[in-house]
Amino acid sequence: MKKKLITLLPLLLFTVILFGQEDPQTQPEDNSIEGQFKDVVDGSNNYQEYKVIKKYEINQLRKNILDTISSLEAKIGTSKTEINQKATKIDSLTSQLKTTKEDLSVAKEKEDGIEILGILTQKATYNTIMWSIIVLLVVGLAFIFYKFKNSHKVTKDSQLKLAEAEMELETNRQKSLEREQKLRRKLQDEVNKNRNK
Repeated sequence: MKKKLITLLPLLLFTVILFGQEDPQTQPEDNSIEGQFKDVVDGSNNYQEYKVIKKYEINQLRKNILDTISSLEAKIGTSKTEINQKATKIDSLTSQLKTTKEDLSVAKEKEDGIEILGILTQKATYNTIMWSIIVLLVVGLAFIFYKFKNSHKVTKDSQLKLAEAEMELETNRQKSLEREQKLRRKLQDEVNKNRNK
C-alpha cells in the first residue's frame, strides 16, 4: 500500500500542478450586457435553424439585464437630482451675480460721484460747480474790496473837506464874532455919544 501511495503521490502532484495553472490564452469574462448575450448565444445548442438556450442562462441573463436597468435608472435618478441641484445652484449664483453687479454699479456711481443736497452728481460736475462758486466768490470779494477802497477814499476826501469846511466855518464864525463885537462896540460908542449929548 505504501508502495502504491508513493507511486500515486508524484502522479497526483503532477495532475494538481497541471490543472492548477491557468491557461494564459483564456481571456477575462466580459460582464457587459452584450458580452453576456454573446456568451449565452455562443454557449447554446443548435436545433435545426434555432438556438436552444437553457432556462437558467436566459433567466440569469434577464436578471442581469434587469439589475443593469435598475442600476442605470438609479444613476439616471441621481444624475437628475444632481442636475436639478446644480441648476438651482446656477440660478442662485446667477441671482447673486446680478445683485453683485448692481451693487458694483451703485458703488461705482457713488465712487465717481459726490452727493450734494441729496443729489448724486459726477465728480467732474461737482468740481466745475465748486470752482465756479470759488471764482464767483473771489470776483465778488474783489468787487467788494474795490468798492470798499473807493468808498474809503471818498469818505476820507469827504472827511478832509468836512474838516476844511469846519475850519473855514470856525474862521468865519470868529470873524463874524469879531465883527459883531466891533459893531457892538461901535454901537455902544454911538449910544454913549448920544447919551452924552
